[in-house]
Amino acid sequence: MNTMLLHCRPGFEGEVCAEISELAAHLDVAGYAKAKPNSACAEFICSEPGGAERMMRKLRFNQLIFPRQWARGEYVELPETDRIGVLLEALADYPVCGSLWLEVLDTNEGKELSTFCRKFEKPLRAALIKAGKLKDDPKLPRLLLTFRSGREAFVGLAESNNSALWPMGIPRLKFPREAPSRSTLKLEEAWHHFIPRADWDKRLAPGMTAVDLGAAPGGWTWQLVQREIKVTAVDNGPMAESLMYSGYVEHQRADGFTFKPRRPVNWMVCDIVEKPARTAAMIETWLGEGWCQEAVVNLKLPMKQRHAEVQKLLARIDTGLKARGLKVSIACKQLYHDREEVTCHLRRL
Repeated sequence: MNTMLLHCRPGFEGEVCAEISELAAHLDVAGYAKAKPNSACAEFICSEPGGAERMMRKLRFNQLIFPRQWARGEYVELPETDRIGVLLEALADYPVCGSLWLEVLDTNEGKELSTFCRKFEKPLRAALIKAGKLKDDPKLPRLLLTFRSGREAFVGLAESNNSALWPMGIPRLKFPREAPSRSTLKLEEAWHHFIPRADWDKRLAPGMTAVDLGAAPGGWTWQLVQREIKVTAVDNGPMAESLMYSGYVEHQRADGFTFKPRRPVNWMVCDIVEKPARTAAMIETWLGEGWCQEAVVNLKLPMKQRHAEVQKLLARIDTGLKARGLKVSIACKQLYHDREEVTCHLRRL
């Protein structure tokens, strides 16, 4: 089990390779990363025994930026006549697992395998339980099977508290028909990823205040209003009338980059299409000046050197806030609902 498989958004395989290689070097784990373009995954092959397990023990999955899911394990070829038997044999040296996820890659070929996985899961689960390799216990490792086809799967392990929240890292969120735009799902996913569910009632409480920069037509504002948070929506464009009737929204026709709140707010959110360096400077100002307590902001990415650009911007924000004598937690993730962007969460401590 000296190979790590990392799921990602198609087209971002190079960013995953760069990120995991940098982390491996920092941990002094020898190995190399490889990926095929638009395959929706990358691999890191460790050169030393136990290297993959050590990396996954030292790193926290929720701190990785571009991977959607990860597991350590190996590829297994599966004959059509006895897939379960071959899997049980391959799992002989694996520990007992506490949960089972059957996954595919986020490609057209992967989507075609979804039906096969749904049908195969029930008999496989029964066989694993009977063989004593699976029992319901969240403290035990999760068994992750990623199918490339009906005849090949990556048989992997990951800790349930140190891997994706959802199979393949894809949240099962339903688009609310009342929301003005599909971008609403970006903010909902960000809350799931960055804020523990147990903290929602405290950190996203009714009566809090927020500013939504570049709000129109109101996809992100809609999420805040559903939490009964009072929103100042900043945009020169029109807001959805339904939001204006809610009584929770004040529309300010202004430029989001020059807007300054009259008083500090609990939240600032922003999904403006702009050069990432300018957005990063705006983030530093809002947190540094104490205009908000927490922020969720999207950084639009260039076409090349995207991992390097993200690292440079995060370092710039961190350095600027520390120079002000502030302690701020900074997290960043390319969420499923992101496109050519990453989402950042910042919180004054």
